[in-house]
Amino acid sequence: MKYDVAIIGGGPVGNYLANLLARNFDVAVIEAGNSFGGKACTGIIGKKSYDDLKLPKKAVLNTLRGAIFYSKIQSFEIKRAEPQAYLVDRKALEKILAEKAIKKGVEYFMGARFVGFKKGRAIVQRFNRQFDVEAQFYVGADGLRSKVAQEMGVKTKAEFLSGYEVEVVGEFERPDFAEVWVNKELNEDFFFWVAPVNENLARIGTFGSLDSLFKFLKMRMLKAESIVEFKAGSVGFGWRKPWVKGNMAIVGDAALQIKPTTAGGIAYGMFCAHALAYSLINGRPKDYEKLCNEIKKQISFGMRIRKMFLGLTQEQIEKIFEILGSREAVELIERTADFDDHAKTVKAIIKSPKLLAKLLKVSPMLLRHLV
Repeated sequence: MKYDVAIIGGGPVGNYLANLLARNFDVAVIEAGNSFGGKACTGIIGKKSYDDLKLPKKAVLNTLRGAIFYSKIQSFEIKRAEPQAYLVDRKALEKILAEKAIKKGVEYFMGARFVGFKKGRAIVQRFNRQFDVEAQFYVGADGLRSKVAQEMGVKTKAEFLSGYEVEVVGEFERPDFAEVWVNKELNEDFFFWVAPVNENLARIGTFGSLDSLFKFLKMRMLKAESIVEFKAGSVGFGWRKPWVKGNMAIVGDAALQIKPTTAGGIAYGMFCAHALAYSLINGRPKDYEKLCNEIKKQISFGMRIRKMFLGLTQEQIEKIFEILGSREAVELIERTADFDDHAKTVKAIIKSPKLLAKLLKVSPMLLRHLV
């Protein structure tokens, strides 16, 4: 079996890339799973990114127009009249994208595990049979533990965390608002999130320890016995280099195209899929990484925020909440907030002499991380 491009991994980014390439190449997608979805993923994607990427509205479960931020002792909210993000059904998203790709001529190998390369061909295991898939170019969209990345010999410098998420039944009176809880006494590694599906169901999770998640559920007055779904996974914050080598490339989580601020990776991966598709269509795969420079800048910024967060005490976080919860800060954030461009808001805060002076009193080191 010969193809122009073989994409290893049929997640949201792999299926999206297949659609982008289908008009110009003979494409195959090799997916280890027997069905789509199933991976731990909250699925919050900024509305602007979702619309720009032309993703299907059928996959949207809920619309979010703001967020409420909680520390241990205080809170503030950021809201807008218009929707700011979508809560997405990942399984539906992957399946819809795959169906569209197949209609464009892409061929799928489901339940087929990529074993490695041999003599320029991809060796695939399906049930008790091995076979090879030959392509002129191979793309690894096979997630955090990418086998393609290993075969490419990429170097990885990253922080890896275990993540846990549950869907729990409860009362969520403001289903159009996500919740972000920052309490280092419960979890030093990350924040907790509450993403309502509707008034009676929400996706709740964190990265770090499973014990911290159950402590949070208790604090949030939600019962462990009300959990209807549990998922676990991992995330990586950092870098893999290179993203392209010879006739191979990696994209999405396989390339760690993940926001260190929120651990979201679907939008970043899809924007980089556009860059990769453009490079392949124009016969210049080496341009791929250069075309992803904006995403790289966002990741670099996110890594600085991540480092800053890890260095803060809960007492300092409380002081920052007090500053960001002020009327001046809330109004500024509401004017500038972009779900997939957090640097935009931080730059606006830095340009406010009054807010910057207050933040520097919390810790003079903040400026080094933010600039």
